[in-house]
Amino acid sequence: MRDLILVCIVFGLLPFVFTRPFWGILLSSWLGYMNPHLLAWGFSRTLPLVMLTALVTLVGMLISREPKRMVWSREIVVLLLFVLWMGITTTRAFYPDLALQQFTKVVKIQILMFMTLLLLTSRERINQLVWIIVLSLGFYGVKGGLFTVLTGGGFRVQGPLGSFIGGNNELGLALIMTVPLMRYLQLQQQRRWGRLGLGGAIVLKIEAIIGTQSRGALVGLALMGTIFWFKSRHKLALAIVLVLTIGPTLNFMPQSWFDRMHTIDNYQEDQSAQGRLIAWRVAINLANDRLTGGGFETWRPLVFFMYGSRGADARDVHSIYFEVLGEHGYIGLALFLSLLVMTWLKCGATIRLARKSPELTWARDLASMIQVSLVGYMATGAFLGLAYFDLAYHLVVIAVVMHLLVQGSRTGDVPIAPQGAAAAKSAVGLALGRQ
Repeated sequence: MRDLILVCIVFGLLPFVFTRPFWGILLSSWLGYMNPHLLAWGFSRTLPLVMLTALVTLVGMLISREPKRMVWSREIVVLLLFVLWMGITTTRAFYPDLALQQFTKVVKIQILMFMTLLLLTSRERINQLVWIIVLSLGFYGVKGGLFTVLTGGGFRVQGPLGSFIGGNNELGLALIMTVPLMRYLQLQQQRRWGRLGLGGAIVLKIEAIIGTQSRGALVGLALMGTIFWFKSRHKLALAIVLVLTIGPTLNFMPQSWFDRMHTIDNYQEDQSAQGRLIAWRVAINLANDRLTGGGFETWRPLVFFMYGSRGADARDVHSIYFEVLGEHGYIGLALFLSLLVMTWLKCGATIRLARKSPELTWARDLASMIQVSLVGYMATGAFLGLAYFDLAYHLVVIAVVMHLLVQGSRTGDVPIAPQGAAAAKSAVGLALGRQ
């Protein structure tokens, strides 16, 4: 039944995507983040629904009159250079076939990012995209929060197996990144029931993050919560909510949870932590030896043996920074870090521009919450290998478009590239051609 419902939803919406391609962006985002096909048990699990939606969206972009705009900001240029560099490192990879498979996945994600950039032309569309992201990942947050409360925290909260967020660590990172976005939506709500509903969902998501029993997520939650508090308009109220949420949750968590979190301090005695340190050392040695790193999927016994460790110690690198360093060298890491830092600064510029304009309060709030989300990603990602997670790049795109809209509202002129099918063909063609 779930398979039939999902297929009916997707194929029922696809005809409308030809004339309203932004619907395709929203649909592919829902499919990509929530992974509803992985919640079914039949034929829909193997259907290429995201690819089909992306292709229909691309056709719709080429034939529809829907407004399109290409923004060549410094962040987008760096993102494109990063993708191009990953293509170069793939040609020099230790395991070319495996690297090409992973590079193909990354390129598909980035093509969707450029398609989103072209069609994300208004505040309303930004809000719609944020809603889709929040609802898609929030489903697992609310579900996981209830699960944690009902089971007394005795079991780990995990995402749908086979997805980007299938593991407890990965889900913890995704939930941390969406808490600030949910707070932004709450601030925009005019109705009391809307604010209360989103507030309750935030509380449950925090419960779910703790319930993942992820040590990296706990560190990320602490740092994200600190920046969240500093960015908040209502610091006292937020402090009370956090105390009333986290205090009782920690009170009913089992001793096994505290034992696991305690290994953060005693990492020398923790085998998993020691494995991470070994992988990080291998990443540094690999980058020192090869300008292009080892390419995607380089974390194999032979590479570990070559760069300072026994082959038996081979494991995933578990860090966005060392993942990029080992796979793409220092140039790749510089591009990756530049993208994150530039996005933070772009949000800061948006906050300054919007500060004195009441009608731009929404942009100030969203820019602040994107900064909080980036802190969560960078802190939790230090212990987790999700350097190519869609949401990080969606935040880049949203920050760039939002800044452009704020600039345009203040000057009365939003710079827009040629509209229509010609703009879509040239911009998308450039994005695809350079991949």
